Amino acid sequence: MVFTFTSCKKENNSTTSNILNKQQNNKFGIVIHGGAGTILKENLSSEKELEYKEKLEEAIRTGYTILKNGGSSIDAVTKTINILEDSPLFNAGKGAVFTNSGTNEHDASIMDGNTLNAGASAGTTTVKNPINLARSVMDKSPHVMLSGKGAEIFAKEQGLEIVDPSYFYTKKRFESLQNIKGTQNTELDHNNKTAFYDTAIKDSKFGTVGCVALDQNGNLAAGTSTGGMTNKRWGRIGDSPIIGAGTYANNNTCAVSSTGWGEYFIRAVVAHDISALMEYKGLSLKEAAKEVIQKKIPKLGGNGGIIAIDKNGNMVMEFNTAGMFRATINDRAELYIAMYKK
Repeated sequence: MVFTFTSCKKENNSTTSNILNKQQNNKFGIVIHGGAGTILKENLSSEKELEYKEKLEEAIRTGYTILKNGGSSIDAVTKTINILEDSPLFNAGKGAVFTNSGTNEHDASIMDGNTLNAGASAGTTTVKNPINLARSVMDKSPHVMLSGKGAEIFAKEQGLEIVDPSYFYTKKRFESLQNIKGTQNTELDHNNKTAFYDTAIKDSKFGTVGCVALDQNGNLAAGTSTGGMTNKRWGRIGDSPIIGAGTYANNNTCAVSSTGWGEYFIRAVVAHDISALMEYKGLSLKEAAKEVIQKKIPKLGGNGGIIAIDKNGNMVMEFNTAGMFRATINDRAELYIAMYKK
């Protein structure tokens, strides 16, 4: 399912190819993802497809409007992710999965490619929009990452919106936990590689969210937000809040947001590795993303994907799974939305 728009008009497949494959010099651009994994057409109704499409479009147009009006990439990333966090469709914010103990624990991170400043939060249960907390850590603290109760105290001090943990409850997510609990397995973001796998889990096509952007001042930014794994235990933290693994931005190269099997993305330092291949070996963004996602991660045994944009506005959405919820808009208002591999 692919939608392409130019000035709000549907275009043909050649336009789609040009948007994604040509080396471009976009003055600004934005890319988002809603998770990568076993996203198959046969598992999504046409109504559900449309629901995802509409939410992805709402989110990316929010960031695009900020960029078009001369706003910063950091603001575009934050506000775009807020839309995805507020939707129960994705494994972040409102739609976060449940831990083994029946709670929802959120992780998020954000990075400014201009200053290389960054902020992250992990294991919070009451902050409505975790990406806002990550942003506050970056802007208003001397630290990069805060976790748990301390992070929530800081969030309150910064005047961020705090909610009762029950706000994050969704029936399907809770049912997924009940179906898998007792097996000692964890359900990965859009993944079916567990010993226990049933229809309720298979149909829960939700995922980590992320956004990368280039603004008109040439500044890059990246952000990622997630609820982690269903049935996770012991305060497990994935790659999403880890700078260099789940999120990275550098004006000299690119901005990257990751989604997938976090343990492998941490070991491979995926987001930074893509930037490093560009900076040290002179690879293009597309070449670097393919090297890491199609070769390095599978060799380690993991799967997932990334979205990225480079300093020239070239946009990449690379994944080694059956699908990834994703969208882009460039400075010519050309919108691309897709879910499946083809």
